[in-house]
Amino acid sequence: MTVGSHVIVVTGTDTGVGKTVATSALAVLARTRGRVAVYKPVQTGTSIGDGDAQEVRRWSGIDTADVGAELSEPLAPVTAARREQRQLPSLDAHVRTVQELAATHETVLVEGAGGVLVALTEAGEGVAEVAAALDADMVVVTRAGLGTLNHTALTTEALRSRGCRVRGLIVGSWPTQPDLAALCNIDDLPRVTGAKILGRIPEGIDSLPVTEFRDRAPEWIDTVGWWV
Repeated sequence: MTVGSHVIVVTGTDTGVGKTVATSALAVLARTRGRVAVYKPVQTGTSIGDGDAQEVRRWSGIDTADVGAELSEPLAPVTAARREQRQLPSLDAHVRTVQELAATHETVLVEGAGGVLVALTEAGEGVAEVAAALDADMVVVTRAGLGTLNHTALTTEALRSRGCRVRGLIVGSWPTQPDLAALCNIDDLPRVTGAKILGRIPEGIDSLPVTEFRDRAPEWIDTVGWWV
């Protein structure tokens, strides 16, 4: 990485927890620090040029959206690639791409696919291996309701066992009227994971106009103490 560049890898406890929204909000914050790129190692279930990386760019207005492999089947990356007789990029290829982006951008956001152990390469490496190879900060996106403590604890444990640095958690789709489970999770997540909560992103924000999303994003995530 070049001096001054910051790579943040965003992963989640599962698919559908709000990684793309969280990445978009982080991208809005990063824009105040210079040029921003988002890299998605693998996108599945999308047409070419119309996936999560492009959504991040649309919501945040960042400079660059890059994708390692785009696959049309809505399946796990390795399975989708085999069905389409495609070869996924290697771990080295993912790392090189991020390093190239870091040479021309102050911040690079890498958004994983599905949960933390989803394989992104034919050799079975996932987002944790990408982050470890880059010595990057990791942010974990999790849910608000029941099951969150177990899933998030397992995710952070898996990341740390692979040499990753977990900077904190973002709770996606935070309900307008949180129930007892959601409120208790806010108290208990730091205790069971050893990671602080960086923010809560309200549910339904995908219905906001883009300009309002960008205006409000700084309200949702606290960057004090970890953001370089």
